[in-house]
Amino acid sequence: MPGTNLTRDEARQRSELISVDSYAVSLDLTTGPDTFASSTTVRFSATEAGVGADTFIDLIARSVESIEFNGQSLDPARVWADSRIRLPELQAENTLTVDATCVYMNTGEGLHRFVDPADGEVYLYTQFEVPDSRRVFTVFEQPDLKATFQFTVTAPAHWQMISNQPTPEPSAASDAANADQGAVARWTFEPTPRISSYITALVAGPYDVVRDSVQTRAGEVPLGVFCRKSLRQYLDAEDILDCTKRGFAFFEEEFDQPYPFAKYDQIFTPEYNMGAMENAGCVTIVEAYVFRGKVTDAIVERRALTILHELAHMWFGDLVTMQWWDDLWLNESFAEWASTTCQAEATGWTESWTTFATSEKAWAYRQDQLSSTHPIAADMVDLAAVEVNFDGITYAKGASVLKQLVAYVGREPFRDGLRAYFAKHAWGNTTLADLLTELEATSARDLQAWSQLWLETAGVNTLRPVLEVTDGTITAAAIEQTAPEEHHVLRPHRLAVGCYTLQGEKLVRTERLELDVDGASTPVPALVGTRMPDLLLVNDEDLAYAKVRLDEQSLATALSRPRALTESLPRALVLGAAWDMTRDGELPASAYVRLIAGVLPVETDSNLLKVQLQQVITAALTYTAPAHRQAVLADLTAALRSAAEGAAPGSDAQLQLVTSWASTASSPEDVTAIRDLLEGRTTLEGLTIDQDMRWTLLTSLATAGAAGEEEIEAEQERDFTATGREHAARARAARPTAEAKEQAYQEAFLSDGLPNSVLAATAAGFGRAHDPELIRPYVERFHADIAGVWDARTHAIAEALARGFYPAALADDQLLTAIQAWLDAHPDAPSGLRRTLAENRDGTARAVAAQRADA
Repeated sequence: MPGTNLTRDEARQRSELISVDSYAVSLDLTTGPDTFASSTTVRFSATEAGVGADTFIDLIARSVESIEFNGQSLDPARVWADSRIRLPELQAENTLTVDATCVYMNTGEGLHRFVDPADGEVYLYTQFEVPDSRRVFTVFEQPDLKATFQFTVTAPAHWQMISNQPTPEPSAASDAANADQGAVARWTFEPTPRISSYITALVAGPYDVVRDSVQTRAGEVPLGVFCRKSLRQYLDAEDILDCTKRGFAFFEEEFDQPYPFAKYDQIFTPEYNMGAMENAGCVTIVEAYVFRGKVTDAIVERRALTILHELAHMWFGDLVTMQWWDDLWLNESFAEWASTTCQAEATGWTESWTTFATSEKAWAYRQDQLSSTHPIAADMVDLAAVEVNFDGITYAKGASVLKQLVAYVGREPFRDGLRAYFAKHAWGNTTLADLLTELEATSARDLQAWSQLWLETAGVNTLRPVLEVTDGTITAAAIEQTAPEEHHVLRPHRLAVGCYTLQGEKLVRTERLELDVDGASTPVPALVGTRMPDLLLVNDEDLAYAKVRLDEQSLATALSRPRALTESLPRALVLGAAWDMTRDGELPASAYVRLIAGVLPVETDSNLLKVQLQQVITAALTYTAPAHRQAVLADLTAALRSAAEGAAPGSDAQLQLVTSWASTASSPEDVTAIRDLLEGRTTLEGLTIDQDMRWTLLTSLATAGAAGEEEIEAEQERDFTATGREHAARARAARPTAEAKEQAYQEAFLSDGLPNSVLAATAAGFGRAHDPELIRPYVERFHADIAGVWDARTHAIAEALARGFYPAALADDQLLTAIQAWLDAHPDAPSGLRRTLAENRDGTARAVAAQRADA
């Protein structure tokens, strides 16, 4: 369908031809469970008129009943195809009205429809980024064609109706299409300010709400926090609102710009594909952030970051918007930087930059080493390129480099530049050059060279200390910088070097040096003549964006005394260096597993523990040599169980360690212990066996073949909720039988009936296997089926399938050969599919190389 993929050149041509004034959108949500009625009137002007002056507007619908353009009726069969309506013979001023029947989605795109299994209530929400407002109304679907949007919605009278503008009092709607379903009402919203179509929103259903307000520079702004009625008992709205108010105060002061919209609602929505979305004044957030039971501190901190990230977008993204998706990175990177800064300076999460180093930067480093890596300022030639670029480069690397830019120009000049940028470009569209212009003016720095070096090249540098030591004294010292062959760019880095000395059982920093590293080798004369420390840490304090290496003595110290670093940030950096060395085949995976096993019993930082657990399980499962993998896994499982049983009662660590132990437990002894915990025959002091923990333990038993359909069905009856349905799908797919794997593959991969969240849970269960040979038959089948699946499903679902059902657990030469053969045989496959499979290939190739190093 060539018309569904808008190109940048087409968008540029269209915006040069037309400017849009307003949309009036009328939706009837009473027409049935599958479709809804959509009527759009759009008014726009054109710079050319008459014969030969034409354009197109976007719409994805089941059918189009009528099109009236400038008083003339157009035949839909002649002008509507491939999601585009052709508009011939433009006039200087134009009016278009389109009546269509659109389709509810179960994919988390467009207008998503969800039926709550707990009470049968229907909940709706929109998700429009990147190109999905066209699934709900007729629209010029590109960010620089801003307009006002006025929504009128007909729906059941007992629903909440939430959009970008404050909700009006509804009126009775006796003329609704299906009035026999009960009382029906009509809501007529005021027009929005001029905004882009992708941040318009509609949320509807019997949501429960907690209301409040915040005093801003523009006056009192109403606040709302919404969730499904069946989740209301779990909604900790007080904490959410406190974080939100802190964000309002911080951003208004930092940007010197009042909050730009009339109200601010946050809606926790079911079956959501992402973390959240910055719809203007109507933010939608993944429902997993409404906590049904005990969760880790890392997750609570992440929710706070998400709240602040979306709030930052109200200024950067919504008030001032990118001209085209080339600057998507700036939208997201800025929100990452601003939200982390706000979290560190205005909330109780004062160590959020440590979390940023541990989680976000690690994501960036992974993404930057894939064959699909790209410059931060990516070349977004069309919508297909945009959809696959919500990645670690766009978010985390960009934010890392913005943090570096703040250090380069200075915090106050950076702030002043932002203030000038918002003042000049409010309600408009911009490019990166517009921001750099303001920052150059306030900092007196030339940022063109900086931009070229950091934003327009790809890849991550590696920094390695090169030392000569005689009788314990450093006689020569330098920092060597390297870059991968395919992205051979050496960059300047401002960084610190920390010297750590053992004092008793602790490594204590006894000296800190700060310097600029540039080029292939940078001498460090300040180290010459000093005693060689027990551990020398390049990029101490995490100022630079680069992988680091440990010298031989420092590595030996880290491996032999894994608990000696008592501060979380240097410990995170040392462990991160060890992880990078493992991924690059410089440190055997078995040694890495032993290192982390030694740290687990004493790790107190929630985010660092979370990342360590994820990485050590990956290392044991796929980076260890097959010849001794089972022994390494057994040792790791024993270490996890020991640490879980020894953890402080009720602690964050206990919760994380029990969950990880359950994921690897396969021996009869471990399975019995998991069963005893589930059934209450044994207890761990402080461990609450709430509903989510019951699913964790039951899924562990199912994966080990110790629980079957009858137990899973009984647990789903006990937890008759949307979350319970997802947990049950995961547990079913995790069972170690050929029948269970086939059922999962058929239901998710080859059928299209599963909602997005159940599909994702099924994929997660399918990939779980203590014996990966269970999924060996799917190597050939996955590669045979994937192209057809990609063509038939929406982007979000197709990408979830291409990642989730790839048999990554096998991670061997046979799988590597198969996926490379597919890539070789399909050079003309859609770019998004080729990229996704190339990333799958890269992960397998890295695992195979690590296995050889471990052998």
